[in-house]
Amino acid sequence: MFKLKYPGLLLAMSLTALPTWAEDQVQKKAADDSEMEVITISGKGLISYVSASAAKTDMPIIETPSSISVLTEKRITDLGAENVQDAIGYVAGVYNGPYGVDTRGDWAQIRGVSPLQYQDGLQMMFGNYNNVRTNPYMLQQIEILKGPSSVLYGQGSTGGIINLVTKRPQAEQKGEIWAQVGSYDRKQLAADVTGALDDDETFLYRLTGLYRDSDTQTDHVEDNSYFIAPALSWFATDSTKITALANLQKNESGSSTQFFPHVGTILPAPNGQIPSERFVSEPGFDQYDTEQRAVTLMVDQDLNDYMSIHWATRYVDSESTYRTMYAWPFALQADDRSLLRSISMSDATAEAYTSDLRLQAQFDTGDVEHNLTFGIDYQDVEIDTDRLFVWNGGGLIDIYNPKYGVNPESYPTSADIPDTPAENSKQLGVYLQDSIKFGGWVISGALRHDKVESETAVVGTQDQSATTGRLGVLYSFDSGIAPYVSYSQSFLPIYGSNEVGTPFKPQEGEQYEIGVKYQPSGTEHLFTASIYDITDKNRKQSAGPDLTLQLGEVEIQGLELEAQLEWDEIDVYASYAYTDSTKHSSTTGEDGAKLAAMPDNMLSTWVTYRPQSFWQGFKAGVGYRFVGETSDGSIDVVLPDGTVAHKALATDSYHLFDMMIGYEFDQFDISVNVDNLTDDTVITSCLARGDCFYGQRRTINANVKYRF
Repeated sequence: MFKLKYPGLLLAMSLTALPTWAEDQVQKKAADDSEMEVITISGKGLISYVSASAAKTDMPIIETPSSISVLTEKRITDLGAENVQDAIGYVAGVYNGPYGVDTRGDWAQIRGVSPLQYQDGLQMMFGNYNNVRTNPYMLQQIEILKGPSSVLYGQGSTGGIINLVTKRPQAEQKGEIWAQVGSYDRKQLAADVTGALDDDETFLYRLTGLYRDSDTQTDHVEDNSYFIAPALSWFATDSTKITALANLQKNESGSSTQFFPHVGTILPAPNGQIPSERFVSEPGFDQYDTEQRAVTLMVDQDLNDYMSIHWATRYVDSESTYRTMYAWPFALQADDRSLLRSISMSDATAEAYTSDLRLQAQFDTGDVEHNLTFGIDYQDVEIDTDRLFVWNGGGLIDIYNPKYGVNPESYPTSADIPDTPAENSKQLGVYLQDSIKFGGWVISGALRHDKVESETAVVGTQDQSATTGRLGVLYSFDSGIAPYVSYSQSFLPIYGSNEVGTPFKPQEGEQYEIGVKYQPSGTEHLFTASIYDITDKNRKQSAGPDLTLQLGEVEIQGLELEAQLEWDEIDVYASYAYTDSTKHSSTTGEDGAKLAAMPDNMLSTWVTYRPQSFWQGFKAGVGYRFVGETSDGSIDVVLPDGTVAHKALATDSYHLFDMMIGYEFDQFDISVNVDNLTDDTVITSCLARGDCFYGQRRTINANVKYRF
């Protein structure tokens, strides 16, 4: 059971204000020349000073008593991000790609915990391997909210959430066409057009689309995709705005992740290291195809000068076809060359209806400013996954000299996959938040109650509920320095049971955080620093293809530093994170161990140079990423005396360089992006179950954009 800390303070914040609301509330004054302009983004468009994720309102980051990082569209473009996983690689406390290059999705660890992915404030990803990977070209911003975030979002991991903000229609008529060619025979064409449909700018539109044909660094694995995303905004009245967003996307790929064994990757092998491009599965059989159809409707209604209603709702329908082979167990055979492959097949669908309705009131009680939010959100999700696992069904393959197509007639087909019942879940959440400002103080408190009902064939009907809270206090000095402290809780329902029928418990967490933010007056700079202490309970962990376990408890402590600096010609994005974790579990070999796939130290810097005094239009950027050791559990080692001991494993630390160079003239923007400039072969992590993952090799992409 969660116990909300300081409930009396939170209740007083919201309720004591209400009796004097009508008496003290005054009409907002008309804008005049003496009012200060509210700046939400830096002059170059690289730094955002406002985020909607932390409070579900447009709160200045400098006044938000929690850790949040925002990547603007311009920043994502400068980094040359091919996917969301690439885009978040320089953010403090975020380890992007812990499982290497993976065409199946965007993976990350935030403060040691996998985040949930949201889009436009609504949860977008449900389950695993049944959703479409979002293309960053359809986004105008990526917001990373760190730490427990259940209070406003209901389902959220202890590490945080990633909220993807879709491009919205704009009144200004403009557009661009983008052509890209690059490594692994990559060919991509995209376009983005927006403007007004009428002279009064009552109707605004936007149309974004992309087509890609590409291979990957893994042999025989493609990464083809297309999407089209139309959007329409209607200003029905002076106080009513309705926006509709649609998305049709299809990805055709395979599994670029090969689950290579420890021996031959992190440990020496008699025949040398396994090549990073090696393909374990079968060409023509291996497949990971996904398709998605989504419609989102958003309504913003001003009721008066201080109160408004905001409603967002989405229907999404996605499906995937997944066929692959990999070694199980993850080990070379006695000849030190071969892997014995098992077959994994699944057909999965996910259908979700999500909705969030909130009432927002901004008012004063005397000298105290309130930003009060009351909301109700709802989810109705159906996931249907039909699986087939054939132990050793793929036969042997020589990993150093593979021969494909041996006995393909023995492989199972789609008709062999058993039909299993769908899983249904419904969640209803009610939340209340008040952000109070008086003097230099900002006190933000929130309370939420969730009720979840799920139904599975094995367990039947499950009811889970939780009350979670958050409390943060911040003081803003005139110098621009704003220290804060906060406490927050998380609740993540986990539906169904593991493979032996044990029902899953909900994942729960809490976090204490102390930090400071600094926005020097008269500059574009933004600095943030924080230390935190997290307790995470009941997290899932795969123990093999046919067993999932839940750990007892994990303690995570860390330090994060982040700086975004912007001058006339140079801008810098720099971050450092230290993460330490300890597991407390009754599972053999787990108690006292560190979390896998989370480095102890990470340091990164991206610097861009755009000269103004000479050679205007030229631009160049260079990035440096240092990733420290990751803990990989332990393996059994036979000692000289014949006894067996557990030997701890850890991946080596590594560093990578990225770069960008380009030139903008007239309506053209020409650039080249290079990831992993020195083409180092790195191992991003290994797991105690026996498998390791290769990171991205050198990747070069050339771009031409025509803007009109």
